[in-house]
Amino acid sequence: MVNTPIESLLQARYYDPFGLLGLHREGAEWVIRVYEPHVTDIDLLNNDATVALKRTHPGGVFEWRGNIEPSRPYRLRLHYGSATHDIYDPYQFPPHISQQDLYLFSEGKLRQGYRMLGSHVVEINNVKGIRFAVWAPNAERVSVVGEFNNWDGRVHPMHSHGSSGVWELFIPEIKQQALYRYEIRNRDTGQVLTKTDPYAQGYELRPGTAALAAPPHRHQWQDAEWMEQRGQWDWLHGAINIYEVHAGSWKRHPDGRFYTYSELANDLVPYVKSMGYTHIEFMPISEHPLDESWGYQATGYFAPTSRFGSPDELRHLIDTCHQAGIGVFLDWVPAHFPQDSWALARFDGTALYEHEDPRLGFHQEWGTHIFNYGRNEIKTFLMSSAHFWLSEFHFDGLRVDAVASMLYLDYSRNEGEWIPNKYGGRENLEAVEFLREMNIMVHEEFPGALTMAEESTAWPGVSRPVYLGGLGFSIKWNMGWMNDTLAYFHHEPVHRRYHHNQLTFGQLYAYTENFVMPFSHDEVVHGKGSLLSKMPGDAWQKFANLRLLLTYQMTSPGKKLNFMGNEIAQGREWQSKWELEWWQLGQELHRGMQNLMHDLNQLYRKLPPLYDLDFQHEGFAWIDCNDADQSVLSYQRRARDGSFAIVALNLTPVPRYRYRLGLPVQAHYREALNSDSEYYTGSNLGNAGLIQAEPIPWMGLPYSAEIVLPPLAGVVLVLED
Repeated sequence: MVNTPIESLLQARYYDPFGLLGLHREGAEWVIRVYEPHVTDIDLLNNDATVALKRTHPGGVFEWRGNIEPSRPYRLRLHYGSATHDIYDPYQFPPHISQQDLYLFSEGKLRQGYRMLGSHVVEINNVKGIRFAVWAPNAERVSVVGEFNNWDGRVHPMHSHGSSGVWELFIPEIKQQALYRYEIRNRDTGQVLTKTDPYAQGYELRPGTAALAAPPHRHQWQDAEWMEQRGQWDWLHGAINIYEVHAGSWKRHPDGRFYTYSELANDLVPYVKSMGYTHIEFMPISEHPLDESWGYQATGYFAPTSRFGSPDELRHLIDTCHQAGIGVFLDWVPAHFPQDSWALARFDGTALYEHEDPRLGFHQEWGTHIFNYGRNEIKTFLMSSAHFWLSEFHFDGLRVDAVASMLYLDYSRNEGEWIPNKYGGRENLEAVEFLREMNIMVHEEFPGALTMAEESTAWPGVSRPVYLGGLGFSIKWNMGWMNDTLAYFHHEPVHRRYHHNQLTFGQLYAYTENFVMPFSHDEVVHGKGSLLSKMPGDAWQKFANLRLLLTYQMTSPGKKLNFMGNEIAQGREWQSKWELEWWQLGQELHRGMQNLMHDLNQLYRKLPPLYDLDFQHEGFAWIDCNDADQSVLSYQRRARDGSFAIVALNLTPVPRYRYRLGLPVQAHYREALNSDSEYYTGSNLGNAGLIQAEPIPWMGLPYSAEIVLPPLAGVVLVLED
């Protein structure tokens, strides 16, 4: 037996509510049809007259009929026993989304999909309300459910935009930040799902999962000068020194509460500025349900997490950074999403955002779904997310997480657990195309914004332009350098002579990409220990080794990144449930490390040779890379203007007195930094006064001088003015 449209409506199965509800012309009559299952009576309020609607079905269908068209927008008075509530009938307002936007969405070309989908405050026929829109192409029926309709999926079924798979409904007079979700009935199975809005720009505080109807945005940006300068910034030759921050554990209140975005603006920004970092990189702050995921299992790709406050408070934090001269990067996760049944997974009862085949669509290692990058609507979703953060929050760039997992179909899979591409290869061609399009979009629309790839393989051209065949990222994390360096420093100094090449090998590929040298959160979690605990020796040697390690990082070619806590030599590995061990700054050794990091940061920004030619071989030259027997490295850093700095590292606890070092010009040199200074709690061995270069050729250079190399320390020499 075939159901009538009314019966299908009552069963919450009807796909075309606008064909039945609202105002229609039927023959010579005008008809207003309303479905309200919870009311006792309904009146039409029209031209100061009140006319009762007739109940035409006991399930809650009411009608008004007349020969004269009612004036619009008309209002209805709903009777709940003795209580009444006046509303505008949502089904008198036509669909609002343009066919052009729907076309671009389906083509994967709608870069600002967040302006079409999700919930938005709009005004139609002088009536304000919230327009809801969601993509659910395999749904028989989609409804908006929320506080405003008792979470009843029968009350507000949405209009279908046909083959686009987009559903839309304008509901007048809903208060902003009202909680809502979508109720979706799958057209093949009849399964009914309740899902949060993928495009929502705000969500309730965990563990709740409902979206917030169009959170208001009232922040007035004050960073015009920063944004203009960023657009003209020669970042390739600029100083970039990033402080990586987990917003939930940089500091905590004594009772364990998180710092809010506003409190971070008050405390974090002055700290970062005083320490001399150029940028902050926030670990993911997209909405996510599980604290322990650190944000890497996101469910809200268009909403900052409500853990730390409102979206406007985040805008204030970024604005404060910019006014203080500090850039802000966002850790962004387009590689995978969690299995939560209320979020993206099998969104309309089918594998919509992910692949149906787990060999393509499921990360076995992480227990998460993989986006279907070959689907145009998914490209719009992810492209729009990237655009959203850069446009709406003025982030200065995106650090793209787990790029390697996107590039390879066999990533973390055994033979037989993956499907080759159409050419029989292991490369994920759709993901490659998406990344290229995303990078093109960022560089076209956001001058001076950077994209950084966490990519751990030898994929060629990650940070080369798309028009040259690259992926188009600005910068790539140098994971090889990081792994080799930490492996070297793990060795006892007496054995380092046999591993000297771990520090020199990186120069063979150092200029194949635009690299950043990272000591990130990944190196200080999951039983790996803190940077300090990785260092060998007694307490003094551990701190000396760590000072040496950071001196080596800050003087090596490549931009810089350090995770919070590295600068104070935190003793234990990072725990996201607690704040950093700031109390350790009461101890001299930790305070000395912070002093060193401060001075290294200041020196780095002050000396162009330490950053000007990071990505070109002309910016670096070995003085001696072969002194493995004494475990000494020495090199020059150079700038385009001809200025240079000399770096010498003694990687053993044995002081090297009268160590002859080759020098490029005959002049006076001075120590610009010595990591063994007593100010950093070192032994204070070094080179006081000026160093005079002598006309004695050495190490392939025309001049040289005898210097003191302190134990487990690095020295930086510059020309005396």
